[in-house]
Amino acid sequence: MTRQSINDLVAFLAVAREKSFTKAAAKLGVSQSALSHTIRGLETRLGLRLLTRTTRSVSPTEAGERLLTSIGPRFDEIESELAALSEFREKPAGTIRINAGEHAADAILWPALEKLLPHYPDINVEIIVDYGLTDIVAERYDAGVRLGEQVAKDMIAVRIGPDMRMAVVGAPAYFERRPKPEIPADLTDHNCINLRLPTYGGVYAWEFEKDGRELKVRVEGQLVFNNVQLRLNAALSGIGLAYMPEMLVQQHLSAGGLVRVLEDWCAPFPGYHLYYPSRRQTSPAFSLIVNALRYRA
Repeated sequence: MTRQSINDLVAFLAVAREKSFTKAAAKLGVSQSALSHTIRGLETRLGLRLLTRTTRSVSPTEAGERLLTSIGPRFDEIESELAALSEFREKPAGTIRINAGEHAADAILWPALEKLLPHYPDINVEIIVDYGLTDIVAERYDAGVRLGEQVAKDMIAVRIGPDMRMAVVGAPAYFERRPKPEIPADLTDHNCINLRLPTYGGVYAWEFEKDGRELKVRVEGQLVFNNVQLRLNAALSGIGLAYMPEMLVQQHLSAGGLVRVLEDWCAPFPGYHLYYPSRRQTSPAFSLIVNALRYRA
């Protein structure tokens, strides 16, 4: 295979995966016109249309999908093996991409990386905050972070945080106007601050458990966010009740800025885990990050 053919296949993979000439060109560091010319040349040599182009989207044809499925993993393996060669360097190096939710990134990932990275200047970390249950293999992440109960069985999972509890909280000013809910069903009479999760296609139902009984309550309210901090700010302002990770609101509970309700309905559950494919070739840089994040009770 010629060097030109390899470069053309790399260009095709970038466009097929990004589903955008603009994003692929930026990723490869070339112009859109040059990238389009490369793809047209590859299609001409093969005598096949690999991509369907419209004014709004780019997607692989049937032939393009087959090519993507067959060569994509092979190029990923080559990249992984090249990254693994960093073990022969004096210091570990490379870029590690992690997909995580906002709270996990802020409460777990950043404190560990803040301590680790100054000692390893050749390690780069990219954290993408995402509430969706992203396919880290398809999106080419090195690892992801999820709650323990959400990690797929075919993944290697490493606990990076303690068990967690949720907390239903509101400001004292809010409870001056409304009675405190005594059971989850009472929440239907309250102004609740909702969370929208893209993976579930709608507003998240608040989850409760007591004496082995599990409940999900779909609450209503004036505000819906897909952001942790905005929900916390809204609760602190007194506009409504929020359903938040306990560790995130503990300081405000201690200071009196928030009041907790339905505590006996919020049972512990497995905390955050870092997960990655079992077939992944781990580089020294990746191993360092896993070890730095590993939870030690």
